[in-house]
Amino acid sequence: MTKYIINGAKPLHGEVEISGAKNAAVAIIAAALMVDGVCRIENLPQISDVSTLLNILKQMGADIRVVNKRTIDIDCSHVGTSRATFDMMRRIRASYYLIGALLGRFGSADVAMPGGCNFGGVRPIDQHIKGFKAFGADIEVKNGIVSAETGGRLRGSQITLDVVSVGATINLMLGATLAEGNTTIVNAAREPHIVDLANFLNSMGADIRGAGTNAIKVRGVRRLRGGFYSIIPDQIEAGTYMAAVAGAGGRVVIKDVIPKHLECISDKLREMGLKILELEDSIVVERMNPLLSTHIKTMPYPGFPTDMQPQISTVLCLAEGMSTVSEGVWDNRFRYVDELAKMGSSIRVIGRTAMIEGTPYLTGAPIKAGDLRAGAALVIAGLCARGETTIEGVNYIERGYEKMVKKLSDLGADIQMRYIPDEPSILIKDAG
Repeated sequence: MTKYIINGAKPLHGEVEISGAKNAAVAIIAAALMVDGVCRIENLPQISDVSTLLNILKQMGADIRVVNKRTIDIDCSHVGTSRATFDMMRRIRASYYLIGALLGRFGSADVAMPGGCNFGGVRPIDQHIKGFKAFGADIEVKNGIVSAETGGRLRGSQITLDVVSVGATINLMLGATLAEGNTTIVNAAREPHIVDLANFLNSMGADIRGAGTNAIKVRGVRRLRGGFYSIIPDQIEAGTYMAAVAGAGGRVVIKDVIPKHLECISDKLREMGLKILELEDSIVVERMNPLLSTHIKTMPYPGFPTDMQPQISTVLCLAEGMSTVSEGVWDNRFRYVDELAKMGSSIRVIGRTAMIEGTPYLTGAPIKAGDLRAGAALVIAGLCARGETTIEGVNYIERGYEKMVKKLSDLGADIQMRYIPDEPSILIKDAG
């Protein structure tokens, strides 16, 4: 078992470089399945979700060559199967993007239902299925396998999503890229990684317009060609380090970012008393004074991101007064609150809203991460707390954060990764 050991209450100082965006990377890797030729993808984050998805493509027959630690060449020209039912599929949520990619390329797909984080909310794929049916696919979900089939190419259509869904927007955009005719996705999500995926596909020969708005228009093309592409910086990783400075104090230059993508986070941190300086491709975050309470509601981009909700809620545990955090995307994303309670927080959750009463300090404790972003929030709690915090379940954290322990150590945090052998089990044998 691997754990993080943190001795907290130390301010952060220095510089940290942000990696490529996890959510863009996994969508772009899936999209490479549709490209006839070699894709060189740069600025890939070194995280387990990326490794898992690359291994899935390799098992399907893709030729993958590592150029350097952040750059790979992917050639899916010789992939001859539309089946992706490996056990690895159940490790990550983004594996469902293979449905759209395989349907676009082969007109059929058999894909294992995805896994990934379970933070207490239901994460259905009904909007994905609705869209693919509109494209002319017959779809059946049985025994944990999504099977989709069409007589040939998908057919373009106008699809209005019932709710703003990042996953459905990406999946339908993938399917529409090689479909016959035109597609319009109405009520589309607008997140930066959706724009990045559209830019990648367009650089390979797709015809996608309107990404970043609520109406994406796709004119289907016959084939995509190989090319080069560099992934955008990770908005949520940057926001997590901003929140870490807010909680622990100090001054940190966060490099290799797109400040505009961070405005929804920066604005709230300014309300909490932080000083934020935006430069061309970096942002300076400084907190020298006590934190102020505020009210936050997560919303689709450009609103405050749901993937930053656990981190900001943790910081608000130390703010003066009463804060409220309302979850506007998922039904339940507050299961980490029980872990924070072990550290002395005062949070009451009613439905989708957490009421947070600030406390002067948190105290280190043994805690366990239950999902990716909650795990990052618990790291922040450990950085803020007095005494030692031990965090289990760090495999969730490593799904989305590259070298977090090293990056925080370089900022002056006292954090270590430690391997602790499991206790030997006791075997009881039948007498005689």
